[in-house]
Amino acid sequence: MTTSVYDFSVRNIEGQETPLSAFKGQVLLIVNTASECGFTPQFAGLELLHKSHAAKGLAVLGFPCNQFGAQDPGDNKEIASFCERNYGVSFPMMAKIEVNGGAADPLYQWLAHQTPGLLGSTAIKWNFTKFLIGKDGQVIKRFAPLDQPASLLKDIEAALAR
Repeated sequence: MTTSVYDFSVRNIEGQETPLSAFKGQVLLIVNTASECGFTPQFAGLELLHKSHAAKGLAVLGFPCNQFGAQDPGDNKEIASFCERNYGVSFPMMAKIEVNGGAADPLYQWLAHQTPGLLGSTAIKWNFTKFLIGKDGQVIKRFAPLDQPASLLKDIEAALAR
């Protein structure tokens, strides 16, 4: 039975298995990303959060997804290169996944059911949906794609202070 985010293992963008238990005790911001989306400039804000709060215990984790308007068509290597070249992304990026439907990654199935969205929907609505995870591995809050990374600061700092 899944009891926390630490029960999951994912593949990083280089294809290596990454147990999320490696982040135990940190606050996580998990985001499904896309390279060709109107929200793609949020990479800059996510990187700023990473740089300003990693030493305080925040880990931003990006999960590329091509399910919304085919806005991340590249392979993992192309996505990694794009993120680094255009936004200086240094936070961990994971391998491309699906976040909805029968092939949805188990992590995202769990996240979506922990914090349903508007009107109780568990579906991820679009790229750059964000999940804030506490140091205990439990989901604190789901943020919409429109929520800019800087607007999450108060919630992130509260989670880090716990």
